[in-house]
Amino acid sequence: MQNGFITVAAAIPQVRVADCIYNTQQIESMIAQAEGKGVEVIVFPELSITGYTCQDLFRQHALIEQAETAVMMLLDFTRKLDVIAIVGLPVVVGDLLLNCAAVIQKGDLLALIPKTYLPNYSEFYEKRWFASSQDLRPTEIRFAGNRIVVSPEPLLIRTCDGAMLGIEICEDVWAPAPPSNHLALAGADLIFNLSASDELIGKHEYLKALLAQQSARTITGYVYSGCGFGESTQDVVYGGNAMIYENGKLLTEAERFSMNPQIMVTQIDIERLRAERRTNSTYVNAQRGYTAVIKDGHSIMPRDFVLLRDIDPHPFIPNDSDMAKSCEEILNIQVSGLAKRMVHTHSKNVVIGISGGLDSTLALLVCVKTFDRLELSRKGIIGVTMPGFGTTDRTYHNAIALMESLGVTIKEISIAKAVMQHFEDIGHDPKVHDVTYENSQARERTQILMDLTNKYGGLVVGTGDLSELALGWATYNGDHMSMYGVNASVPKTLIQYIVRYVASTLEKDDKQGADILLDVLDTPISPELTPADEKGNIQQKTEDLVGPYELHDFFLYYFLRFGFSPRKILLLAQHAFKNSYDDETIRHWLTTFIRRFFSQQFKRSCLPDGPKVGSVSLSPRGDWRMPSDAMSTLWLEELK
Repeated sequence: MQNGFITVAAAIPQVRVADCIYNTQQIESMIAQAEGKGVEVIVFPELSITGYTCQDLFRQHALIEQAETAVMMLLDFTRKLDVIAIVGLPVVVGDLLLNCAAVIQKGDLLALIPKTYLPNYSEFYEKRWFASSQDLRPTEIRFAGNRIVVSPEPLLIRTCDGAMLGIEICEDVWAPAPPSNHLALAGADLIFNLSASDELIGKHEYLKALLAQQSARTITGYVYSGCGFGESTQDVVYGGNAMIYENGKLLTEAERFSMNPQIMVTQIDIERLRAERRTNSTYVNAQRGYTAVIKDGHSIMPRDFVLLRDIDPHPFIPNDSDMAKSCEEILNIQVSGLAKRMVHTHSKNVVIGISGGLDSTLALLVCVKTFDRLELSRKGIIGVTMPGFGTTDRTYHNAIALMESLGVTIKEISIAKAVMQHFEDIGHDPKVHDVTYENSQARERTQILMDLTNKYGGLVVGTGDLSELALGWATYNGDHMSMYGVNASVPKTLIQYIVRYVASTLEKDDKQGADILLDVLDTPISPELTPADEKGNIQQKTEDLVGPYELHDFFLYYFLRFGFSPRKILLLAQHAFKNSYDDETIRHWLTTFIRRFFSQQFKRSCLPDGPKVGSVSLSPRGDWRMPSDAMSTLWLEELK
């Protein structure tokens, strides 16, 4: 389980009904392929040794005995292989015939696990041949040269590196109380399902939804393998479904109705699943009283780790295909939060600083939607542009044009004179462009906004975003402060996504408004607190100083959401951004992120209220509570 990952596979072999030797040879071939790909656990379909569709042939001693012989073949074949293989076959236990999963590794039969729920409706007649695990008492049998206990009790297989595997068979997951519920609560990280689900119109999508939900509900990796080509088509067809989920997310799936064998290989992040479970108090509370028999697997030879999974470089951006739905949902959360605060405080006005940059643009759009929702005049939105020493013509004109196009009240108040007076009062040389020079401007702007709010009544709407809060890229008691921060849990990459969406909705009816938003998106991110260059262009570019926001958002997501170590975050980032940044660049900015994240907590400890939008927030009242004087030494040393 290197870096928290375990490599798993769902296999769909080609079968011949009732030809155990042929089927076993196909299984052996796929096990060998999986071993060569570094797979640690591979699962095959239900009754894969005999074929699922044998019907009354399951009553033939010859078939049952040849299935046992096939297991002996597999034991011999796997003696020098590390991979754990899970195959399906019928097993006689006393007077019962059970539909079982056999777990095999290094020539050892680790377990025989019987199916619990037998479908006996519509096209299924399993109770005609098989008994349920519920009909069974723990019984020791001799099978394939091994003495082994077959039991209805939950059983987990523990790999040599500590991953816990649970197994259920087909109908089990369709039941109201699937065995995987108990297995997960007893400690299973991964559930393997050997299945034989036939194809019907609409059934496949239902199955995918079912597996996604079960994976999410149990916070597990769920590896599903279903029968494919070669099964009898006397009355039904088996399409060959192989799917692997991680906490509700589909990682990979097979091609349905393929006539060729398939092995779907991916890596499941056990460390991520366990982090989710520790965070989820409902899951932790439900664990009480659940235990399972644990069988230990064999040690495996160490291998070089190669990350096989695709890693999304922009984890905060919704990955569904419906951009409009995702963005509208985010905007509705922001709007609902601000609307409630306005109604509660009886506010008819809001005051917001408009810089012509991304954050204030989104915050203004939220204000406009809120006023429209509350049926208030947009003139109650007092947009204030406050040009200073670093304001460029581009951002100034975008700020004015945006406010004009949205029909809000526009105020322009230059801060130059007031800040120069302040420099004189505190004895600061305005030629020295240091932190005093910069922060004095930010605090003057905040004072103007606060005092205008007193003058007109209402709220100061904050514009700062989650990415800036993570890095501490805000002036304490300057742009750090407001009366309600609508962007407080929206990271920079997501703000870009939302503004681009709003621009796309305006292109037909308001081309000028769309063009303004697109130009805001193209403008370099900057606080504009130092003078422009000789050509009037922005000279102080935030991403040159603290690093690319797409990297910092990536770091933030995995640092907060799962508590990953710097070593693992670095590995994931190198994989996700391999075509964009070299390894040393990523390492450099990750160091910056860690250093700034720890040193700037004091700003986050006294944040204004703001709505939580996604799974990550830095609110000191909710998601993130951290001492302001915590040391970053441990994290920085690991990164070195």
